Amino acid sequence: MHNIETLNQFLKDELSATETYEQALEKLRDDTGLAESEALKPIYESHKDAVSSLQSLISRLGGTPCESSGAWGTWAKIVQGSANLLGKDAAFTALQVGEKSGSENYEKALEDTELSSDVQSLIKTKLLPAQQAHILTLNRLLAL
Repeated sequence: MHNIETLNQFLKDELSATETYEQALEKLRDDTGLAESEALKPIYESHKDAVSSLQSLISRLGGTPCESSGAWGTWAKIVQGSANLLGKDAAFTALQVGEKSGSENYEKALEDTELSSDVQSLIKTKLLPAQQAHILTLNRLLAL
């Protein structure tokens, strides 16, 4: 049960991330053209892939994957919407804060000795490395 609850929390976070990136991509396409939105697209796709991986593992463990990002997703969209209004750098910074939060959550989960090896493996081999790569990409975009 603990594994499924943890995975569903991660799933909510990843659903929130996909919603937030959709919003940011739309804003960037409208405002700045394709260059920045093309740089964010792989991150968006990576979050969609994480959603799929989490849903699959939750189902395999006998759980029911959540379907909504919940209150956190609503809050993240409000923050991102406000940042989008302030411009590209504010939007990238808001995305970066979300990525760092996700990375910290995954790192903390790796210290949880009650999580199964399946869950630990997904975090170690896929979810955490992806978050870390996203942070590096956003660092580069903010440095431009």
